[in-house]
Amino acid sequence: MATVTFSDITRHYPGAEKPAVDGLDLEIADGEFLVLVGPSGCGKTTTLRMLAGLEEIDNGQLFIGDTDVTYVESKDRDIAMVFQNYALYPHMSVAENMGFALKIAGVSKDERSRRIVEAARMLDLEPYLDRKPKALSGGQRQRVAMGRAIVRSPQVFLMDEPLSNLDAKLRVQTRNQVARLTRTLGVTTMYVTHDQIEAMTMGDRVAVLDGGVLQQVDTPRNLYARPANRFVASFIGSPAMSLIDVPIVDGGIDFAGLAVPVERRTLGATRGVKVTVGVRPESMHVSTDGTGVDMTIDMVEELGADAYLYGHVMAGGTRLPITVRTGDRTPPPVDAVVQIRPEPSALHLFDCDSGLRLSA
Repeated sequence: MATVTFSDITRHYPGAEKPAVDGLDLEIADGEFLVLVGPSGCGKTTTLRMLAGLEEIDNGQLFIGDTDVTYVESKDRDIAMVFQNYALYPHMSVAENMGFALKIAGVSKDERSRRIVEAARMLDLEPYLDRKPKALSGGQRQRVAMGRAIVRSPQVFLMDEPLSNLDAKLRVQTRNQVARLTRTLGVTTMYVTHDQIEAMTMGDRVAVLDGGVLQQVDTPRNLYARPANRFVASFIGSPAMSLIDVPIVDGGIDFAGLAVPVERRTLGATRGVKVTVGVRPESMHVSTDGTGVDMTIDMVEELGADAYLYGHVMAGGTRLPITVRTGDRTPPPVDAVVQIRPEPSALHLFDCDSGLRLSA
């Protein structure tokens, strides 16, 4: 097993205006499951491919353990990769697919069989070892791809959106299996996904990229509770955090006409007369005493135990979108007007200019 270290790594494709990955500093601990997440084009797959040795590095250094692998060929990096499209040989059985890399490496037949059976047992694939890929479901094929990586006993697993071809129910089931399996094996893992729910439920830590720049790397809980900037706040969480610019007033902020107390130290060194306030749906409450801000409901999403109210408030002639989660089994209808108020202790405040989180 080994750590992985990206030291000021940059990849700039010829003809591109900006680097695909720009000055990346990131360390993955030995045995850690780290998820790279971000919108399309943010640089996450390029980062994975640089670690795999499939993409050149223009600047910086890349280490696996204490070894500088910046210019080491992919085959010599002791990594195993699981792809989105499974990449199984259709004419080979499950066992042959799983053991092919070992055969090429000259591993004895007995040792290959031992590793294949061991991996198949871990992945519940023992009944399918003689089948061809076409006779398997999507989830089973993905487990075969995992097995092919496991039998190699690599230092690092690389996974590039391996669950994106699965249906929603199977995806949830398989992601739990993958997370549990990698932790059992204790292999350092980098996992790329565009699905932030997948990232939050699987990763020991999550690295958020945007425009090739690392925005924040932290535990899922800390990313949700203390986003480092406005981008992370808007990207992490489903439904997304409501973000609006509000005036600073004596003792706090003016939330669409409602004075909300905020300690001056929380506002930090912000120099403007406004601040960006973020409120998660569960921290915005429907008022039962007739006080609060009028919100017009534009859409209601009922989920059984609770519901999300998507609406807007008006402030200074501007329409501001707001999302509220309610536990009411009979939520108000579309076009209804309700009074809402944010929970002061759960506000997230960001500098309007830099987008950075303020002190609290």
